[in-house]
Order: sequence, then structure tokens, then C-alpha cells
Amino acid sequence: MGETMTGAELARLIARVFKPGAGDRAAAVLVDLPDRQLPDTPAWEQRRRMAASWVRDLRRTDGASGLEIDLVLYRNARRNNADLPAAAHPWNPDTPLPSSADELDPATARPFEEIFRSHTIFLAPTELSATAPLKLAAREHGFRAATMPGFSAAMIPALRLDYVEINRRVEILKDLLDRATGADIRFSIDGGDGPVLHLDLRHRQAHASGGLFHRPGIAGNLPSGEAYIVPYEGELPGDPSRTSGLLPVELDGEVVLYRIEANRAVAVEGIGAASRREAGHLVEEPAYGNLAELGLGVLSDFNIRPTGEVLLDEKLGLHIAFGRSDHFGGQVGAKDFSRPEAVVHIDRVYIPELQRRVGIARADLQIGDDTVPLMRHGRYTVSFD
Repeated sequence: MGETMTGAELARLIARVFKPGAGDRAAAVLVDLPDRQLPDTPAWEQRRRMAASWVRDLRRTDGASGLEIDLVLYRNARRNNADLPAAAHPWNPDTPLPSSADELDPATARPFEEIFRSHTIFLAPTELSATAPLKLAAREHGFRAATMPGFSAAMIPALRLDYVEINRRVEILKDLLDRATGADIRFSIDGGDGPVLHLDLRHRQAHASGGLFHRPGIAGNLPSGEAYIVPYEGELPGDPSRTSGLLPVELDGEVVLYRIEANRAVAVEGIGAASRREAGHLVEEPAYGNLAELGLGVLSDFNIRPTGEVLLDEKLGLHIAFGRSDHFGGQVGAKDFSRPEAVVHIDRVYIPELQRRVGIARADLQIGDDTVPLMRHGRYTVSFD
């Protein structure tokens, strides 16, 4: 299983991240299960075994904030950030875990609404991201949640970071995004000049995901360390989005160029296999092309390296997401896709380890009449002192 966390470390993590108080009585660890439609993988099996061990260790650890700790299983939602199923299954962590949701007894099912009402803290080390539905449910039910899609033992060092300092840096970036009306990004391709993308940041407030969830009604990723904002999507009458330009993304070694108009990818320039595939996605699911997020991750400065899972990798630098945005305060949600299985929120992260051919040559924010440098050659020019 690789690196592990002790019960005492887990208790300290919960205390630091959630700061439980008198109103907190129960916490739950949420785990999704494979089924016939979405088969198991070794990493998935290892993650749910890890989750069950966390519950066992927390239950046996003194000083776990006096919380009742429960393990809750549910059938996977088919796609990242799709709506959760209607029901879930509380599970005894001292008994063998089912290998598939098809093995669950319908008689043990409890409405997710009931689970949400009876717990005020959630950890969600899932296979598929539950960030979007948990953000929306947290606002309705007043719980706090740390979502951990794709979590692996390789990410444990990131759970031991100084999240007070991370949160401080994230708040600095959030303040800049809050005041900005636009962002201009000049990309590089194969070391040379690349295209420019303008992101319209009017009519929006940014979010800080600094790894601290002390207030009711909030949910976000853990490990964490980013400020993010939804570009304006043009929902106000007579005020279309000004987001436009070309957005390059390296996929399977190919540089795919998305043509962006009014905050949507409307076409793909290129003739390679990846370009043809992406063009097909835009035709089949127009909401896939929505620019849903500009994110600014900070964890590279803490010597954290990519793991191959977006949960951590997006926190390392600048990233731009396609698809669903309503969980961040945008307008595009599950209703805008053809079916629940098609709902996506996909982050494209611009760091050399993940996109060798495409980089950020420069990024600037428009704040009032000023142009504020944000990045040069992939590094922040913002002072965090």
C-alpha cells in the first residue's frame, strides 16, 4: 500500500482541516464502488482499503476530536463530477469490503439526504470526483467536505504540508482574481511563441481552496492549494462573454488547438487523432467546450511533484478546465449535458511534467487600468512575502 498515515496523524489532519467544534458529532468517509459498467482497478481497490483503514484507525485513536467516524459506500456516479446516486450504504469497516456495488444489499441503503443530515464532516477518497455534487450539497445541508478523487499513497506527503502558509498564498491569488476583469495568457509551443487566450473575469468572484474547511457549507479538494475562478459565461442579457482566442492543450503528444469564442470551444484546429477526437466531443456535447475554470495552484513551491492524478497535479500550477462550472458559481451544470454519464469537469494543467510541448510564456491580469504581471515562463511573479 506504500506510505501510510497513523491514526494520530489522521486525527491531527481532521483537527487542522476542519477544526471540529461543539456542533460536530459525526464524520463520514465516503467511498464509491465499481460495478459491471465501470470495473475495478488495482488503484481503486487499494484506495477503498485505505479508506476503511482510516476509519478503523480513527475509531481506535484517542483525541479524534470526539467524533463518531463512519464508513459510507455508494455506487459510482459513472463520470467525474456527475450527480451522486440517490442512496448510499453505511458499512462496518471491520468486515470485508464488497468488491462491487452489485454486491450491496438494497435493504441496507440509506438516502444520501439522510447521510448528509446526520454528518457534519466528510472525507471523500473516491475513484470519481464528487467535488461538484458535494459542493452543492454542502451549501444546502451545511456540512464541510474534503474531496479526494484519485487519492493515492503517493499524495500523503502533501497532507503533511503547512496549510496555514498555503492558505495565505492562495488568499493573495484570490484577491488578485477578485479584482481582475480579465486575464491574458500567452502560451509557448515547443519553446517558441504560441497563441494568446483572453479570459473574461468580469461578474465573478474567485474562490480560495487552501486546505482549511472551518466554516459550514463548504467543500473542496484535499490535498489543496489553489485559487480559482469561473470565467464569465455570458448569461447576462446583452452582455456576451469576451473570452476568446486559441487554447493549446497537449494530448497524447499532440498539440490540440481549441478555437474559443464567447467562452466556448467552438472548433478544433488540427488533423491528428487527438484533434479529431476532441472535435467530436464538441459536436456530441457542446457543454464540454465551456471554459469552466482558471485555476492557480501553488504546491510546486513546496517541492510537491505530479502523481498522475488531477487531484494533486492541478494544485501545482496554472490550469484551465472544460465543462461543468455550476459547483464553482458558474452557469453550466448537469442539465446542460445529454445524460448524467456525459457530465465532465476536466482540468488541463500547464506544468512541464504534464505538458512538455505547451507552456505559459506569460500571464497578465487586467485590474482597473493596470496590467498586473501574474506569471513569466511558468513561474509566478506575484510576491508572496
